[in-house]
Parts: sequence; C-alpha cells; structure tokens
Amino acid sequence: MHTKRLVLCGLGKVGQSFLKLVAERAEAINRQYGLKIEVACVVDIGGAALASEGALPLDGFLDFVGTGGRPEKFLGYGQPGLSGVAAIERGDFDVLIETTPTNLTDGGSAFQFISAAIHKGMDVVSANKGPFVLYFEQLKKMAAESGSRLFISAATGAALPTLDVGKFSTVGAEITCIEGVLNGTTNFILTKMGMDKISYADALKEAQAMGIAETDPTLDVEGYDTRNKLVLIVNTLFNGSYGVCDVPVKGIAGIAYEDIARGAEAGKVLKLIATAEVKEGSIKLSVGPKYIERNHPLAAINYAEKGITYTTDTMGQITVMGGKSSPMGAAAALLKDVIHTHLFAK
Repeated sequence: MHTKRLVLCGLGKVGQSFLKLVAERAEAINRQYGLKIEVACVVDIGGAALASEGALPLDGFLDFVGTGGRPEKFLGYGQPGLSGVAAIERGDFDVLIETTPTNLTDGGSAFQFISAAIHKGMDVVSANKGPFVLYFEQLKKMAAESGSRLFISAATGAALPTLDVGKFSTVGAEITCIEGVLNGTTNFILTKMGMDKISYADALKEAQAMGIAETDPTLDVEGYDTRNKLVLIVNTLFNGSYGVCDVPVKGIAGIAYEDIARGAEAGKVLKLIATAEVKEGSIKLSVGPKYIERNHPLAAINYAEKGITYTTDTMGQITVMGGKSSPMGAAAALLKDVIHTHLFAK
C-alpha cells in the first residue's frame, strides 16, 4: 500500500466536493489501487487545518465546515493565519490540490502555491486555469527541474477527459486536428435558441436562472473560457508555449435565432468550436461560432454537455462527449488525477 499526503488550497464548492469524494471513496480506492489518500491540510483565506501526522478527520471536518466553520477554527487542527505557501513549506506532503478561484491577470495566490509545491518536488493537481494559461512554460520547466508533475485535467473540461484521450488514447498516432465544444454555458444557450426558437437574450436569461450561466457571463459567452481550455490542451499535448494572444476569439453574443435557423435549413448546426489545426509542424488555433455538418460527432452535443474530437492520421476520428459540468464533476477529475499520480509513478 502506498500513501499520498495531500494539501488542499481552496475550500469553495470544488474543494468541498473533492473532500466529500475522498471521504466517501477512500476505502474503495485503497482496495482497488493500493493507494491510501490522506488529506493532511486544508487551507483557505483565514488560515488552515493541519494534521502534523496522519490525516484530518474528514467526516468531522466536513460536518464542521458544513455548519459554517472555518478551517483555522477546527478544534485540535486549526492554524489561524497560516498561508498556503507557509503550510506547503512546513508540511510533509506529496500532492498539492489547487482549487482557489481562477485569476487570469497574474495567476493570483494559486501561482504562489503551485510554485512552492514544485520547489518541494510535490506533484500538482489543479482545477485552476489561471497559472497554467499565463505561465505554462515556466511552470513546466520548474517542474522538470524539481521532479514534480503537473496534472490539470480538471482545468480543461472538468469531468470531460479532454487530456486523457489526447495523452493516452492516441499514443502512436499523429493528431492532425482538435475540435471541441468546451463550454457548457454557450452550448446550452445555442441549443436552447435552436430548440425553442428564442433569442440569445432569452436563452441567456434561462441559463442564468438555472445556474448554468454566471450573473456576469462574459468569460463564457465571449469565448474566453473555451480559449483558455484550448491553450492548456494544446500546450500539454504538443509541448507548446501558446498564450491567449495566439488564439483569435469570437463569442456568441451576436448570434440571433435566424443564424441558427439558416444553418439548419442547410443541414448544419451552429456551435462554439475551439479548433487546433496541425499543418506542416505549425498549429493554427481559433475559437468561434462555426457551422458543422449534422453528421459531425460534435453536432449531437446539446445543452450543457461538452465534447472533443481528435482527428488522427492512423486512428481516424476519436470523440468523447459528456462529463458532468459541476463542482462534483471537477472534483471527480481531481480525484482521478490524484490516483494517476500513483498509477503513473515517477
């Protein structure tokens, strides 16, 4: 049996969902994979709950947090004011789980946490896009020098295994094109407009009422979330150093029902598509509304679901779709990556 001691930075919905999954499935994971997962530290804004040895009692901790308790006040383990960096430097951990809010300006505190973990040779499992969109090449170099590994599948589609298919299922083949419906909010809006024959404004309003779209939906509807995921996927799979400025982006805010209807009359479906075309050693990236044929595999992806298609030279087209777009879906991807740190040994 192998033990992985974890430090979690960020106790929002994704972080709490991750802890619940670990608490529920630790014994099954132990039996199936020979892996013992110990959450030894949880860090949030006001401080941390830290177990100097062994693990935090997750059931009790989750009950405490569920009633409004803060990690730094958890009896017997609370460390008021202890920052993520200080906790990482102080503790004996194997893996950092990073679930703090995404900051696409400078990476925020997540960049500091990830850097501190890498310097200690820890593996990093992250749902946070910010540091990797902004500093992918730098973090990759740091990790290579320290023996750390970066696992970011939760940041590239939550439960949709975008990276897993590209990294493992196409080994030995050459990827010539990647196309993805990578944002559930925009896909819901376009599907709703087409199915119910309503305007963009009405479809967005319904998405917001259902909690699918944020109050400020700019990141989604302008295509930026899709762009960020595309950058991470391409950099990971092609060992690239692309940034957001390398991706021309057009969102869906200007789409009218008539645009969707016109495509339907021609036997086509309008989707917000992320594209990476590989030609003669160069990669052309783009994000924008695109008419695709009804027999294209991505045409069947409706409402808040996502999907990705890999076109290869020897395997043909490979498409995966679905995957829960929720905090629990992202948490499940984090747990998968933790298990992968064990299965794919250094």
